[in-house]
Amino acid sequence: MGNPADNTPTDVDRVAAGRISVALVNDYDVVVLGLARIVEQYDDRLLIAEIDTNSTVADRVDLVLYDSFAQPESDRHELAEIVANSRAGAVVVYTWNLHPELVAQARAQGARGYLSKALPAEELVSALETVHGGEVVVSEQSGRARTANGLDWPGRAEGLTDRESEVLALITQGMNNAEVAKLTYLSPNTVKSYIRSTYRKIGVESRTQAVLWGVRHGFEPDHHRIDHWRGGP
Repeated sequence: MGNPADNTPTDVDRVAAGRISVALVNDYDVVVLGLARIVEQYDDRLLIAEIDTNSTVADRVDLVLYDSFAQPESDRHELAEIVANSRAGAVVVYTWNLHPELVAQARAQGARGYLSKALPAEELVSALETVHGGEVVVSEQSGRARTANGLDWPGRAEGLTDRESEVLALITQGMNNAEVAKLTYLSPNTVKSYIRSTYRKIGVESRTQAVLWGVRHGFEPDHHRIDHWRGGP
């Protein structure tokens, strides 16, 4: 509880006051912190329980918001492992990929929400509250979703778009073009197009140079957070 001397509320006090506790899950700090800045505007309704990659949460949280940037989509097993975590309440996928198959697979693995990154902040928070209330919320598909203002990603300061950044992150992780296409549900030609535009923006001419640039500029993931919510240490 808070210190009686200064009346400073603790996290327990805040949750008790009616806030929904949310863990933001992604392997890239810049991605999580960008999302945190959006959510923190509504700190009278939501409590961010985890934003530091290297600081885990011991207690149960109401919601886990899984940001899919450079992560496996819902056609793989990671999401089910997060859902199975006893400390995770409802699990919500936060993505720009609204492919119907991915939505169906996320639901089959137990996700209670599948939300577009194009949602304005107020609609995102309202959707999280609706999920916490026991309903399932799935964003409507409306073509390629534009990322909502306020989100962040590696390389944004250098002019990379969210999609270019994700492709470079996957390349930095060692994936080839076919693997990137499969993971992102993009066509091989589209992946090549993103790679060419990325090379031009960061001033490199080869994949090796791009990977080295990525390593120097924060494109290597820290798997601590994902592993933690998948039941790891």
